[in-house]
Amino acid sequence: MQTMKVFGLMTALTLLLVAAGGYFGGSSGALIMFVIAAVMNFGSYWFSDRVVLRMYRAQIVDRAAAPELYAMVERLAQRAGLPMPTLAISPQDQPNAFATGRSPERGVVCFTRGILQALPMNELEGVAAHELAHIRHRHMLVSTVAATMAGALMMLSRFAAFGAMFAGGRGNDRNNPLASLVLMILAPIAAGLIHMAISRQNEYQADRTAAEIVGSGRGLAGALHRLDNYSKRIPMQVNPAAAQLAIVNPLSGRRGGGLMSLMSTHPPMDERIRRLQEFDAGR
Repeated sequence: MQTMKVFGLMTALTLLLVAAGGYFGGSSGALIMFVIAAVMNFGSYWFSDRVVLRMYRAQIVDRAAAPELYAMVERLAQRAGLPMPTLAISPQDQPNAFATGRSPERGVVCFTRGILQALPMNELEGVAAHELAHIRHRHMLVSTVAATMAGALMMLSRFAAFGAMFAGGRGNDRNNPLASLVLMILAPIAAGLIHMAISRQNEYQADRTAAEIVGSGRGLAGALHRLDNYSKRIPMQVNPAAAQLAIVNPLSGRRGGGLMSLMSTHPPMDERIRRLQEFDAGR
């Protein structure tokens, strides 16, 4: 179900890009913007593991440095049918975790120092399984493709606005000026909302897959509740570009609802916990 929702959102984003590109600059305009955005986003995707670890000031650890953590992640990775990911620990005090890497073979799972101190083992297992689920479903690639199309739309609208400024009084027989203005404003907003919706669906899918890997959603549900509370009390200094990767948004501990939830890369915490509880009830 979550895969179908993401597919539908990606389709909507593609249609929006094609429509805006055809309106402003024809098929060639849309293609040029898409190629520019693709080069930028896939460049960051290719080197994402090193870049993100640097943003979190994380250090890679081996079995000797963190034997219990290594053994736990290794066991869950085998259960998930994944190769053992690279493990890293960030010195951040806020309890949190994230996954990165361009493929399962290059996957990285990072835990903050705070989460290793704050969570009991069963909840830490749920968090580890959640991050492994992101790697298993290649969510980093999905997010990069979505960001590419959203970025292409944003650049296309900016170029259209730039062109309109220098068009002066010369009329454009093909485009209605008011419609162009509305599209220039709304298209990037719509693209951003779709991109955030894809991120939220990825989180839901990772939560459910984590429960399947562990065999229960109880540990992850308890971890999410605890991490949500910690995020409100313990700040984290991290680049906003890397914040969306974390299991709990480190820059906003407030629970989203209504319109605010549409502007968030993470689903409302209460809803995530409720779905995990329903998973256990359904078993």
